[in-house]
Amino acid sequence: MLTITDLTYRIQGRPLFEGASLVLPDGSKTGFVGKNGTGKTTLFHLIQGHIAPETGSIEVNKKARIGSVAQEAVASEVSVLDVVLMADRERTALLAEAETATDPHRIGDIHTRLAEIDAHTAEARASTILKGLGFEKERQLGPTSELSGGWRMRVSLAAVLFSQPDLLLLDEPTNYLDLEGTLWLEKYLQTYPYTVFMISHDRDLLNKAVTSIAHLEHRKLTFYKGAYDTFEETRRMQMELNNKSREKTLDQIAHLQKFVDRFKAKATKAAQAQARVKMIAKLKPPAAMFDETSLPFNFPNPKKIPATPMMTFDNVSVGYGDKVVLRHITNRIDPDDRIALIGVNGNGKSTFAKLLSGDLRPMGGEMRKGKGLEIAYFAQHQLDKLKPEQTPFEHIVELMPYDSEAKRRSRVAQMGLTTSRMDTKVKNLSGGERARLLLGLITFGGPGMLILDEPTNHLDIDSRDALVAALNDYTGAVLIISHDRHLIDATADKLWIAQNGTIEEFDDDLDSYQRQLTSNSNGKSNKKDSGPIVVEDRKAARQGAAARRAEVAPLRKSIKDVEQKLTRLRTELARVDGILADPKTYDGAPERVISLGRDKARFEGDIASAEEKWLMLSEELEAAERAQA
Repeated sequence: MLTITDLTYRIQGRPLFEGASLVLPDGSKTGFVGKNGTGKTTLFHLIQGHIAPETGSIEVNKKARIGSVAQEAVASEVSVLDVVLMADRERTALLAEAETATDPHRIGDIHTRLAEIDAHTAEARASTILKGLGFEKERQLGPTSELSGGWRMRVSLAAVLFSQPDLLLLDEPTNYLDLEGTLWLEKYLQTYPYTVFMISHDRDLLNKAVTSIAHLEHRKLTFYKGAYDTFEETRRMQMELNNKSREKTLDQIAHLQKFVDRFKAKATKAAQAQARVKMIAKLKPPAAMFDETSLPFNFPNPKKIPATPMMTFDNVSVGYGDKVVLRHITNRIDPDDRIALIGVNGNGKSTFAKLLSGDLRPMGGEMRKGKGLEIAYFAQHQLDKLKPEQTPFEHIVELMPYDSEAKRRSRVAQMGLTTSRMDTKVKNLSGGERARLLLGLITFGGPGMLILDEPTNHLDIDSRDALVAALNDYTGAVLIISHDRHLIDATADKLWIAQNGTIEEFDDDLDSYQRQLTSNSNGKSNKKDSGPIVVEDRKAARQGAAARRAEVAPLRKSIKDVEQKLTRLRTELARVDGILADPKTYDGAPERVISLGRDKARFEGDIASAEEKWLMLSEELEAAERAQA
């Protein structure tokens, strides 16, 4: 389907591809991965002929149609459904001609062709795709002018999927989808009848929707069979074998060179030394293979441990203007909570995030926050608050007016921005770099809670892994809204769900939620058809689960209190150990060393007691949960 041969292309003198080659078989489903800024989107432009390569060639099968999501659908009075239907240009042209054609033979040909392309099912097929991407029937019939930019991007995605091109190019399609839309797209691509070439940094999507990986690294393209996990393992093994071979060759060269250095001046050994010089010249160690690792994220921990509970909600309602979006919210957030907020798009997830951050105020009920609680809120619209004409360094100067330039640059570096990017205007930074800058700015003061609404949209896979590591190191509370299942699985230990006009705890795991969504989309479990008995059963089940949680809540609180105490004690013990490990400590008064030794013994005793209490409480909790089961 697609053959790339010895491709070379540069942007402003910077090489993106040098002698790169790739072959995609007909009907293959290939994920395209590589660091941000290495040229993945540029390759898509080259394939579509928008730009021309310097050298080399790109060949696509003759008569093959190439499709991509170029830009968001135009805001107009045309309905969403009609915009998608018009993407099938042949059908649209044939229907228009059928209205004006007068030649009986031509009319017959038109209707024959319409039957061949299955035109009579077009509306149903388009509607199914739109429903999978989150458009209910009423919204499908509404004009695109009523949609936000993100929803119009979904219309464009639906249009290209409906047109079924022979080569489907998708550039980060899940960036404007929620978890439900991502799951639907995953299943749709699994059965797509033609070739798919997709840029994505979503591990789960790359593990389930594609059967091969194209990797862009060091300006070369490499094709791997298998999904993403297989690619990662294969590449790791290749790196190990390559680097072992390199070390062996270098050792052999060093051994030969020792002989040459020792005997090159001796007449009796000169010939042998010369022979070894020739052998060294023939030995060419393979180039070292290494990962282009991403710079880490660094979130300052809260300046002080917030009180427990950190935030409570008692029958809270919230919305916009006079419209209530969420009601009857009754819950709490504790300082070490790691919550993933899930739910079908449009059910109020972002509204709840804005309530937590203070962008929206409660319309009813009571919401209480801990005194002095600072909350950092990240969302895509927040990126607009960055100043496009300023550099990251200039942004940080405003927060560190009295610090030295070295300290300021060190702080920018902790955000994962290299020296050259520190002095680049924000408008010229990549999406991932802007996301890093915003995350660094909003967490500058050591907030007690992070609210992250789709934080991974512009991050490559390694950067997403770095974000996971930073969140797991951060000691404050975290609430995440994301379609990235790997991020949720790796960082969250609680699931809350937005549904039925409220926010409540989800008592099962993410896999169960995905099965529930798949079941609903396949028509096996439809809320409207389930009847009042099932609805009442579900309500009773939720009430029972809430009652069971209330029974063990005091135990859970006690466990959390002990865990916080352990954290403080271990911090103090580490401080004392650090002082005792310093030789200078023993140059001073002996009384201080004796006092430190007593402190160390006391902290160790307190830690042992706290750990024993934690074990006892944990056993009680497990016993209580078993009794409830």
